[in-house]
Amino acid sequence: MVFLHGGLGNRFNLRSQYEFAVQQGWGAIAYDLAGHGQSSPYPRYSIGRHCRDLTRLLRHCHIHQPILFAHSYGVPIALEWCQRHLVAGLVLVAGGTHDLDPWWEVPLMQGLAWGGRHLFRLPWMQRAIAQLSSEHSHPTLDRFTAESPLPVHSYPYDALRIFWGYNFFTRRSGSWRLNYPALIISGGHDPVFTEAMGAALAQRFPAGRHLHLEAAGHLVMAEFPEVVNGALAEFRQGAIA
Repeated sequence: MVFLHGGLGNRFNLRSQYEFAVQQGWGAIAYDLAGHGQSSPYPRYSIGRHCRDLTRLLRHCHIHQPILFAHSYGVPIALEWCQRHLVAGLVLVAGGTHDLDPWWEVPLMQGLAWGGRHLFRLPWMQRAIAQLSSEHSHPTLDRFTAESPLPVHSYPYDALRIFWGYNFFTRRSGSWRLNYPALIISGGHDPVFTEAMGAALAQRFPAGRHLHLEAAGHLVMAEFPEVVNGALAEFRQGAIA
């Protein structure tokens, strides 16, 4: 299983699912996308470059036909990568093929890139953002916010631009491959990826299933790790059968 985090995130975002996979004895790998976490930045970003990095990483680790577990902006990378490489299945959480940037995101992220991000150097600001990110209190969510504070350098904010206006189907000009088993997960309190978007994405896959958690937000995998991990185990069993 290969775990792809979303924008402004890092490899620890999917710790609950990674640790669950390891406990089950599955092969698992998580890494920082370029410009995120401890990975070096690019002068210019593209989804193609992210896919190239993933290809090189899996080749280096001798991993073939993985299950990709992607969150948020990691979903377009997973979708694009599987157009050129075989996968055993896709688990796509809180992210889809298009309409991924609500009207407020672009000006907000531009403001943070221009200097607003320095406010996150203040511990009380990080705590306030963590409290706003979810209505739930869960040890896994507390660990998530502790390990994944909002970044204070500009690289991750610059990297977001490649996803603004992204449309998988427009890029593919009517030719795409979505014939893999797929599990789509959405949250009822997610302002970015709605239940309707999750249902529509699941219908694109002949073997697509949609799991909607009404009480969850954008960090559904950290808010409800037991539910997500249970669905992951069931999905993996079916995908490799």
